Amino acid sequence: MYEGILPLWKEKGMTSHDCIFKLRKILHMKRIGHTGTLDPSVEGVLPICLGQATKVAEYIMNQGKTYVATVSIGTSTTTEDADGEIVEQNLSTKHFSKEQIISALQRLTGEITQTPPMYSAVKVNGKRLYEYAREGKVIERPSRKVTIHRLELLDTATEFNGETISFSIEIDCSKGTYIRTLAVQIGELLGYPAHMSSLIRTASGSFTKDQCLTLSEVNNANLNATLETSIFPIQYALDDWPMIEVTGEIEKSITNGQVIPVNPMLETNEKIVFIKNAKPLAVYIKHPTKDGMMKPEKMFATEKGV
Repeated sequence: MYEGILPLWKEKGMTSHDCIFKLRKILHMKRIGHTGTLDPSVEGVLPICLGQATKVAEYIMNQGKTYVATVSIGTSTTTEDADGEIVEQNLSTKHFSKEQIISALQRLTGEITQTPPMYSAVKVNGKRLYEYAREGKVIERPSRKVTIHRLELLDTATEFNGETISFSIEIDCSKGTYIRTLAVQIGELLGYPAHMSSLIRTASGSFTKDQCLTLSEVNNANLNATLETSIFPIQYALDDWPMIEVTGEIEKSITNGQVIPVNPMLETNEKIVFIKNAKPLAVYIKHPTKDGMMKPEKMFATEKGV
C-alpha cells in the first residue's frame, strides 16, 4: 500500500479518470485520486494522490499551473480547441509583428475575467455545461476572475504572416484558468477568431515534468519494487503553511481532532500543520464561530491507526 503523491505524466488520448482506473489495476489500490481534470487531447503533469494523500488533493488543485499552448489565429471552434467544429473562419492574409502579439499578451496578464466555455465541466443548475452543449444548448454561465501570473511568447520570429497564424505561449496561472478561453481572448485582442490548437501542462503546483512517470513507467517501477522513490510524502502538499512539531499534552488533543485554543501562527497564516516525527497529524484552521479557538480541517491517521 503506497502513501503519498505520485507525479504522473498524462499522455494524450486518455481522460484523467482513465489514468485513475489504470493505476488502480497497476497498484492494486482503490484509494487513488487525481488533482484536476486534463482533457483527453492534453498531455502533461497530473499529480496523483495515493492513500491518505487523497485528503490533500484539493490543496494541490488550488496551487498554480504552468502550460505551454499553441494559439491558432483565423478559426474559432465550438470547444475553443482543435477538437471542436468550426464556428467562424477568417482566411484573409494577416500580418502581426512580434510586438503586437506581446502587447496582447501583456493586456491579459494579471487578474482577468473569463467565461467558462460551453464544453467544460462547470456546473450550472446542477448540470455540467458540456451536457447542455451536447444537447445543442447555449446557456448563461457565470464569469470568473482568474490570475495570469506570466504570459510569454515563445516564438522568436519578428513577423507573423499568413492566412492562418500559429504561435506558442507559456502561461503561469491560477486555479480555474481556461487556456482555451485565453487563446480566444488573445485572438479577440488581435482582431480575429482564434482557438487553442495544442496544450501541455508542464507544472502543477511544485510538481514538474522532470519528476513525472508515464503509466508504463509506473507499471515497471511497481514490478521492480522501485516506485517508492518516485512518490513524494504528503507534507509536500502542505509546504505553504507552518509546520509545528507537537509535544506533551497537546498531542492527544490534536490526534483526537479536538477544538483547542488558537495558535498565534494562525494570525498570519491561513492554516497550520501539526506534525509528529516529521509526519503530518492534522491541518488546523481558525474556528469559524468560536472566537479564539481552532479546529482541524484535515486529519491524518497515526501509525497505530494505519
